Amino acid sequence: MPRTEAANRRIRDAQRARILEAARTVFARRGLAATMDEVAAAAGVSHGLAYRYFAGKDELFRALAEEALTRVPDGPEVQEVAETPGKRIRQLISTLLRTRREQPEMFLLLNHVLGDRATPGDLLELARRRGEEFRAILRQLIVEGQAIGEVARNDPDQLVAAVTACLDGLGRLALAQPASHFPGDEIVMRLLGSPAGRES
Repeated sequence: MPRTEAANRRIRDAQRARILEAARTVFARRGLAATMDEVAAAAGVSHGLAYRYFAGKDELFRALAEEALTRVPDGPEVQEVAETPGKRIRQLISTLLRTRREQPEMFLLLNHVLGDRATPGDLLELARRRGEEFRAILRQLIVEGQAIGEVARNDPDQLVAAVTACLDGLGRLALAQPASHFPGDEIVMRLLGSPAGRES
């Protein structure tokens, strides 16, 4: 009995998802130096099948980069939940740590977007804009937390730099050493000198 169109669509969707998943790992490790052959091998599909879904590595890289940039938590939804700035910062950091621990390839991919000279200008601009939006949200929460004594009274820009550098490094650690001791949000919160970091 021939397969239905719905069954064929499910197969195509599964194949495309498998290629994207393999490409996420390959591009995270190799950046734009990765090849379609490497992606096909990692996905366990033929070279021709990979090209059936994506015209080339540039199209595949763009699909992954756009997905990563739209999936990175940027904070507004967290700001609506907790009642104090310190608790909102902790929720945001907890979310970011969880995604770095569970999906480290996504963050290395973003590093390649920002660091590779071959990255298309529009993708580079989108990545920079998302980064600026996150830093602005974090800085505002820090300033609000300082005003009520929840965050140490250090320079807010230096605190933002410390937290973002820590998160970046932890994303790299999660990919390089998946079984390593990944810190919880309470440890990262100590960078801010925040009482929220000492809550149970």
